[in-house]
Amino acid sequence: MGFLELSEQEVIRRKALEELQNLGIDPYPAAKYEVTHYSQDIKDGYKEEEENMQEVTLAGRLMSRRIMGKASFAELQDEKGRIQLYFNRDELCPEEDKALYNNVFKKLLDIGDIIGVKGKVFKTRMGEISVNVNDLTVLSKSLRPLPVVKEKDGKTYDAFADPEQRYRQRYLDLIVNTPVRDTFKKRAQLIQTMRNFLNDKDYLEVETPILQPIYGGAAAKPFKTHHNKLDQTLYLRIANELYLKKLIVGGYDGVFEFAKDFRNEGMSRFHNPEFTQMELYVAYKDYKWMMELVEEMVEKIALKLHGSTKVQVGEHEIDFKRPWKRFTMFEAIEHFTGIDISKMDEKQLAETAKKLEVEIDDSMGKGKLIDEIFGETCEAKLIQPTFITDYPIEMSPLAKKHRSEEGLVERFEGIVNGKEICNAYSELNDPVDQRKRFEEQLMLAKRGDDEAMMLDEDFLKSIEYGMPPTAGLGIGIDRLSMIMTNSNSIQDVLFFPQMRPEKKIQVDPAEVFMELGIPEEWVEVVQKVGFPTVAELKEANPNKLHQQLCGMNKKHKMGLQNPKPEEVKGWVES
Repeated sequence: MGFLELSEQEVIRRKALEELQNLGIDPYPAAKYEVTHYSQDIKDGYKEEEENMQEVTLAGRLMSRRIMGKASFAELQDEKGRIQLYFNRDELCPEEDKALYNNVFKKLLDIGDIIGVKGKVFKTRMGEISVNVNDLTVLSKSLRPLPVVKEKDGKTYDAFADPEQRYRQRYLDLIVNTPVRDTFKKRAQLIQTMRNFLNDKDYLEVETPILQPIYGGAAAKPFKTHHNKLDQTLYLRIANELYLKKLIVGGYDGVFEFAKDFRNEGMSRFHNPEFTQMELYVAYKDYKWMMELVEEMVEKIALKLHGSTKVQVGEHEIDFKRPWKRFTMFEAIEHFTGIDISKMDEKQLAETAKKLEVEIDDSMGKGKLIDEIFGETCEAKLIQPTFITDYPIEMSPLAKKHRSEEGLVERFEGIVNGKEICNAYSELNDPVDQRKRFEEQLMLAKRGDDEAMMLDEDFLKSIEYGMPPTAGLGIGIDRLSMIMTNSNSIQDVLFFPQMRPEKKIQVDPAEVFMELGIPEEWVEVVQKVGFPTVAELKEANPNKLHQQLCGMNKKHKMGLQNPKPEEVKGWVES
């Protein structure tokens, strides 16, 4: 990478790197650096009257410096927070050679460099717990400047806040926006709490295939790939349901999996093509039992993360204390629209949807129409935790028929803050009924429903051997994490969310510039000062461009012969 491709700060940092190496300092040492304390541990554990912590070793990123002659202050950021460092030249360099302080610390270190320090803990006259450094080690030289985030009187200025840049460069987001790290720690705690809860009930955590010859277990469009050796089309799983139910057939009474699933659908602040869900299947249980388990588990998560069942989510305080509110789907629609759709046929449902200004199309069957009506008229209004139960049979090809209500299935969804967080059934274990439902899905696919389920013969074969009555659950980890961390977008709880490709800056080939009479050695300089294409060059001010080119030549000591003003004018006007 040439200097012309670098910013001024990047040039300065690379020169500092060279000077460190010239001093015999390896800016990227291989040896381990033994850390004994973290910043927060020191703040929590230091007792001034006991004069403890007289030998501590920390490592982290240099986030600020205040140079004051023979003594200076700095701030170190590690995984647990920040702590002030105090550097005294004669204590850091007790011998005659003062280069470590005068040259390395004062001149060659930059904000963002990773360093290791040893010293003793003390409290300054201002009452701030600090480390008096007597040993300094460069652990990693930073070649790019960090975004400058300023804080004053509790307010943040120049924050690294652009969402697209934060998601693309999550590593920078984590460095400069430290609350973001807490969000992901809470996500990890959420998963661990859920895992411990299920392990305590003696359910078995398992793994099932991500690459599947037939995708199933949900209504969604898959990603498709090809296995060269097998010469076979495979799909990234949209759900792991059918494999987990095969394990129930095999004799396990309770199995669960934290699964990465993939759906080739739209992206929004509530949807990412790759997402995480936990699916659980327990034999000899039903959906009513599963509702109680969900209530208990999510309540425990809230208590673990917040010490309370009440969680602030945007403008709402959401209370996860059991029991949650319950509506049947038809009750919810009638409650929010005043219309009873429970006895309507497909034609009447389509007319009702249009009356309610719900967008539909001719490919939608009865179940899809009901789903769209519910989604548009009810879902966003369900803020406190609510179970929507007893769905129409057309909407749920894998759920058992309702034990007392004709045309319905035993299914529920948990909805919080206007969004679904979980979906559960009394699982269909009648192989004859299951085959019929799959065949109905095939008919919907022929009508143009690209989310209709495929017929899975191996799954049907498995339940023909007998599957016990089973309750099944899928709970969205990303959605639940959004709620539990008060995050506005799913991208805020994914380390590396899917992003559209970055737009590349168009750059014309050198030959196009040379056709204008620009010498080859000057083409890169012209582009560097802000004219990557000939079309942009034509809009340039010739006098200003001449000054920029001569300035760049001098600043970077390029040794080129400066062009005359009339030459530059000719390039622009030709």
